[in-house]
Amino acid sequence: MKIEDILIILLVVAVLIFGPKNLPKLGTMLGKTVRNVRAGVEGKDDEGPVVETEAEEEEAETPKPKDKV
Repeated sequence: MKIEDILIILLVVAVLIFGPKNLPKLGTMLGKTVRNVRAGVEGKDDEGPVVETEAEEEEAETPKPKDKV
């Protein structure tokens, strides 16, 4: 099997497991993780720790109710 075939199979499995709506969130989390690991390996700490609690994530995801006039 070629590497391209393996990547396609992994992408299809990821879509089936996580669903198309959650893939952007998963990519964002993976990107932040990679960035933090690279910064940790290089010894840089420019941004400070990026910590989001579950409450902050839920608050950001839930839409605010509109005020009725």
